[in-house]
Amino acid sequence: MSPSALLAAVQSPEPGGSLDEAAKQAGNAAGWVEENWSIWLNTGLRIVLIAAIAIALRIAVRRALTKLIDRMNRSAQAVEGTALGGLLVNAERRRQRSEAIGSVLRSVASFLILGTAALMILGAFQINLAPLLASAGVAGVALGFGARNLVTDFLSGVFMILEDQYGVGDTVDAGVASGEVIEVGLRVTKLRGDHGEIWYVRNGEVKRIGNLSQGWSTAGVDVQVRPTEDLEQVGTVITEAAQQMAKEDPWTERLWGPVEILGLDAVLLDSMTVRVTAKTMPGKALGVERELRWRIKRAFDEAGIRMIGGVPAQPDEPSTADPTAAMSAPSAYASATSPQSMAATPIAPPSISK
Repeated sequence: MSPSALLAAVQSPEPGGSLDEAAKQAGNAAGWVEENWSIWLNTGLRIVLIAAIAIALRIAVRRALTKLIDRMNRSAQAVEGTALGGLLVNAERRRQRSEAIGSVLRSVASFLILGTAALMILGAFQINLAPLLASAGVAGVALGFGARNLVTDFLSGVFMILEDQYGVGDTVDAGVASGEVIEVGLRVTKLRGDHGEIWYVRNGEVKRIGNLSQGWSTAGVDVQVRPTEDLEQVGTVITEAAQQMAKEDPWTERLWGPVEILGLDAVLLDSMTVRVTAKTMPGKALGVERELRWRIKRAFDEAGIRMIGGVPAQPDEPSTADPTAAMSAPSAYASATSPQSMAATPIAPPSISK
C-alpha cells in the first residue's frame, strides 16, 4: 500500500459518507502499518547501529591519535637538555609540530568515518547511491581543476609539517619573502619581516626554504687594518677579546665554539682584511657579529691599532689656501693684439682729403 493511500485512509470522512467506508479506510491504514512496521524497525535499528559504530570508532581513533601525540611529546622532553637534545629541535617546537600533525590526522579520520557512515545511512533508506557518487566524482574533478592552486597549497602545507621544514619561531628565507615564522597553516604561512611587516606566503608558491634556525649558525667578521700593522699583535688582540667575550653572559651560551681567526682574506695597497668566524646558536649569528665587532674595535683602540674603512684620517697640519683659487681665468679680449680683440674692434672710416 502506497503512502498516498495511507494519507487518504487517515483523512476524515466526508459528511455524506457512510460509517462502513470510514471503517474500511481505517482498517486499510492499520493493515499497512502492520505490514511495514518491521521494515521501519529494521531501518531504524540499522541507522542507529551505523551512527553508534561511527561515533565510537571516531572517538577511539581520536583518542589513539592523542595518545600517540602525547608519547611523541614525552620522548621530546626526555632528550631535552642532553647532548642529543642540543642537536635536535627543542621540546616546544616538537610539541607544536606534533599538535599540527595530530590535528590534520584527526580531521582526516573524522571526515572518512563520518562520510562513510553518511553513505551507509543513505543506503539504509534504499536510496540509489550510484548517481550521487557519479555526481560527486564529477564535482570533485571539476573542483580539482578549478581550485588546483588551493589543493597544491594544502598538500604542500601537509608535507611541510610532516617533514618539519620549519616551525613557529624559526627565521627562514622562502625566496618570495624572509623573516620569522609566526604561524604555520596548511594553506598559508605567516612571516614577520625585519621591519615588522607580516608576509602571507602561500605554501604552494614556496619552491625552496632556507631555515636559519636549525642546527647552528656561523658568525663572520671582516677586520680591515693598515698593511703596516703587526699581524701577530692583531691576532693576539682579537683572540683576547674573543676569549673575554666567551666568558661573559649571554655570549657563553650563544657561542657554540671558539672564535677562530681564518687568516688574511685580502691584501691591498692601503689595507688588509683579517677573517674571523665562530659557530653560534641558531638565529643568533647577527647579534654575535655585532658584539664581536664592538669588542675588537675597543681592543684595537687600547692597543693603538687603527682600523681601515671609516672616515679617512685628516692631515696633522692644515694646508695653506691657494691664492689663485678665487681668480678667474684670463680672457682673450684682455690683449689688444689677439684675434678676438681685433675682430671686435670697429673699422675706422677712411679719411677724405680735399
